[in-house]
Amino acid sequence: MSLLITVLQNVDIDEKIKNAPDSSYSIGVFIGTLLPFVVLVLIAFAIYRYNKNRYKDE
Repeated sequence: MSLLITVLQNVDIDEKIKNAPDSSYSIGVFIGTLLPFVVLVLIAFAIYRYNKNRYKDE
């Protein structure tokens, strides 16, 4: 699974930060790399809560 994620995110973050126009660019790169994972975790949690509540009602 981690190999698939590595292949899909073949981005050299260090190279982006070296070529950045200013220091605030590194904050954007950091947020941009974490944002997809945070969104996936939130979606997984929402599905989990939905299914948990659905089975509790039955």
